[in-house]
Amino acid sequence: MELANGSRVQEFILLGFGVGQQKRFLLLLFFTILYILTLAENITIITLVLLDAHLARLPMYILLSNFSWLEICYVSTTVPRMIFDLASPHGIISFHNCFLQFYFFFSLGATESFLLSAMALDRYLAICHPLRYPKLMSPTSCYALVASCWVTGFLWYSTGVIFISQLSFCGPNIIDHFLCDPGPLLSLACPPLGNAPDIIQNAMTVVMLGNAFFVVLSYSVVVFTLMKTSNQGSHRKALSTVSLHMVVFTLFYGPLAATYLTPGGENQSEITKAITIFYTAITPFLNPLIYCLRNSQVKEAVQRLLKKKGRWQRTEETAQNVGGKG
Repeated sequence: MELANGSRVQEFILLGFGVGQQKRFLLLLFFTILYILTLAENITIITLVLLDAHLARLPMYILLSNFSWLEICYVSTTVPRMIFDLASPHGIISFHNCFLQFYFFFSLGATESFLLSAMALDRYLAICHPLRYPKLMSPTSCYALVASCWVTGFLWYSTGVIFISQLSFCGPNIIDHFLCDPGPLLSLACPPLGNAPDIIQNAMTVVMLGNAFFVVLSYSVVVFTLMKTSNQGSHRKALSTVSLHMVVFTLFYGPLAATYLTPGGENQSEITKAITIFYTAITPFLNPLIYCLRNSQVKEAVQRLLKKKGRWQRTEETAQNVGGKG
């Protein structure tokens, strides 16, 4: 962590978007509204699953509510900092906060990869092994699966982050990005870099390609099974659910692959920043809409809660009227 003159790096400067004051204000307004809407959408899903007894027992919605909580954490690692830097003249971030953001951002990204695989496994078992599904994906098994996704995701990048944090940084301390990404950080480190770049790249590659292969394989088997199903009604419903899952999968993995797995993907150009914005801010906003807009069970749960609320209000009004007469 030492500069060439022997002083220690205490902070980094995030250049951000490099736009004028008027555009900075528009970006500030846009990301603030987007962040609030993202939180509201995902909190709504979590609340709906917790309050509706029917959804709370179904593994798919246990996974979905955890996915929503993950999205809240994921978007909160980058967007609030982005908003803060747009509102301030200097995007200064301390050394330790930079590495904390890096660790949480990539750990949550790895957790999301594992959780998408868990959701694919759930649909595979539900459609391809319906008789064994209640036993294999009981609520207890589902929560254990979710816990394993979180634990594995947060352990996965710990070694790489430790390796990078132990490197010496020679300066300058300017990061041409709006978040602490391994590419810019490694470009500021003094040689020799040792095994840190390989460890980070291999960790990303194994997580992304391994989970992507599992998801694609699972849904391929599911689609093949559905094609042999004679019940067209259940066929269409299941295929619709799988297609929505694949859309979320594509929105998550597509930009990540373009950024980290393609040659030159870590060169932080304006195009790369735009791609990063998509999977850090836009995708968490779109996912709840994709999962819930065409989901009949979610719509039915909303109707049940509204009816329950209506009955509660009528009961309250009746009690008040009786009390007034008394």
